[in-house]
Amino acid sequence: MATTEHPPSSRLRAWMLEGLSDMGKSGGHTGPHAEPEPPHQGQRWWRVMCLTGVDYFSTLGYQPGIAALAAGLLSPIATIVLVIVTLAGALPVYRRVAEESPHGEGSIAMLERLLSFWQGKLFVLTLLGFAATDFLITITLSAADASTHLVENPHLTDFLQGKQMIITLVLVALLGAVFLKGFLEAIGVAVALVGVYLALNVVVVIAGFYHVITAEHVITDWSSALTTQHGNIFVMVGVALIVFPKLALGLSGFETGVAVMPHVKGDPHDTEQQPTGRIRDTRKLLTTAALIMSCFLIATSFITTLLIPENEFKSGGSANGRALAYLAHQYLGSAFGTVYDISTICILWFAGASAMAGLLNLMPRYLPRYGMAPHWARAVRPMVIVFTLIAFLVTWIFDADVDAQGGAYATGVLVLISSAAVAVTIAARKAGQRKGAIGFGVISAVFLYTTVVNVIERPDGVKIGACFIAGIILVSLLSRLARAFELRVTSVTLDDMAERFVRDMASRKMRFIANEPDRRDKAEYRDKIEQIRADNDLPDPEDFVFVEVTVTDPSEFEAGLTVHGEVLHNRYRVLTLESASIPNALAALLLHVRDETGCVPHIYFEWTEGGPFANFLRFFLFGQGEVAPVTREVLREAEPDRARRPRVHTG
Repeated sequence: MATTEHPPSSRLRAWMLEGLSDMGKSGGHTGPHAEPEPPHQGQRWWRVMCLTGVDYFSTLGYQPGIAALAAGLLSPIATIVLVIVTLAGALPVYRRVAEESPHGEGSIAMLERLLSFWQGKLFVLTLLGFAATDFLITITLSAADASTHLVENPHLTDFLQGKQMIITLVLVALLGAVFLKGFLEAIGVAVALVGVYLALNVVVVIAGFYHVITAEHVITDWSSALTTQHGNIFVMVGVALIVFPKLALGLSGFETGVAVMPHVKGDPHDTEQQPTGRIRDTRKLLTTAALIMSCFLIATSFITTLLIPENEFKSGGSANGRALAYLAHQYLGSAFGTVYDISTICILWFAGASAMAGLLNLMPRYLPRYGMAPHWARAVRPMVIVFTLIAFLVTWIFDADVDAQGGAYATGVLVLISSAAVAVTIAARKAGQRKGAIGFGVISAVFLYTTVVNVIERPDGVKIGACFIAGIILVSLLSRLARAFELRVTSVTLDDMAERFVRDMASRKMRFIANEPDRRDKAEYRDKIEQIRADNDLPDPEDFVFVEVTVTDPSEFEAGLTVHGEVLHNRYRVLTLESASIPNALAALLLHVRDETGCVPHIYFEWTEGGPFANFLRFFLFGQGEVAPVTREVLREAEPDRARRPRVHTG
């Protein structure tokens, strides 16, 4: 049930609220302006892989440089550790997530099902804070690295030197403009960008290996330096394990891979309840992307470590944030290097588009449903503006520095992967899969350890994540307070007995008594009627129907209402219903009865003991409290016409 929608007050408002995100429609948030998506529409899995690949594969633009800064000469060995964790840890986890959450909800939805009430909501809001960290830092870090490639290009460096902040802000603004215009089909663009970018990287890798092989002293110098610094292979592996958390950026892309699941076509006989083909093809998508990325990570970390001087990786160096571009210019010429720069800039910029799509898929799925965001949060354009402004702020705080944002990005990535590992561990345990639960438990321990180490070594990541979490929770609670008296029932359904009660009462005055069920014996209902008649000075012939609401999960905001009718003790007619909020349920029932019969119903309450502030907190947190005045306030907001508003009596 909803109140009457008023026409937009301006063209700007109508334009801002037009259309919703096309990401994951089949899984959840479609709103009043969205056209329903035909079932089983989608793309081949390898094309959708390119959509998530603009995020995942684009990390090649900065990952080798970050690995070199973190691990030094051990970068190739540390990268091999990263690849092992990717293929043996993250990949199995997200293959299971794809099976458990095939509509793009991701691991957050899996964990949401495990917890209820306010602790569940706060837990989800915390994960959303880290998800926002992941996706927003993807936007700002990718834009910053794209601007680095522009500024460091030999043809442009004199003209653009010192303007990296401005260029980054422009790229973020252009990304926002794309979404304001409309982002209906990105897969075709993603396929072209990923295809060209990976092809160019193959050329750079081949050229790099050619120079490593032809200059034999390079390998000898590297191995000698490794032995001098670390002694033997066991020490090297141990140090690589220690520095591994700093390379966690190479794990990004898995959460996006699950988020784009609704775009995977699957099989013709797939249903939304059993999308077997979509799950199978998404697993192919995740596996293929992980294998491609693993090969590139190992190859690029090897050639960049051996061919680029160590000081060039540091801040201000020519390879800082652009190690592969440095090799492209160094060994393949300025023309090829410029083409590589353009390709890298495009895919890094479009990686921000993938992250923005993830945000627009994730946030409106949860916050409005929790009552923790205004209705306009379901529309794309207002949210795009909000996310773009936040990206501006993050870019300014980090001074458009790729290295400075690495900690925050890694924190967001690791928290999401850790939560996914924990979710699939619990799912395997509940399914009675003992070996699977043990295996996923070990993976969870690895990722939790990695997350803790990353937080200790780079606390800036958890600080920015905490800021996102605090902001989301604060805004969410303020929004929920502002919408406390909003009618939240989406539909009202009466069973046959309840319909019969309503039809019978429609021939005379419709009088309901709100009753808090206790013993539900004959004396309880008899005494309640006598009290209501005495308090309101009603004559004896008047008859009543009792309404009893049982509170389920008071943290829920919107839900449908099913009303059951029954006759107790062969005399008393009772309507029973379950809801997250007693006042909202009663108001929705009264409005539904009025609309069905054309008669204005009356409802009778007794005052609740206790102070008004304490009762309001009980209502806000537990859906109870002082029911009578809150029911009247909900009715007042839902029905501005006093003549048609159901009557509330309190004695």
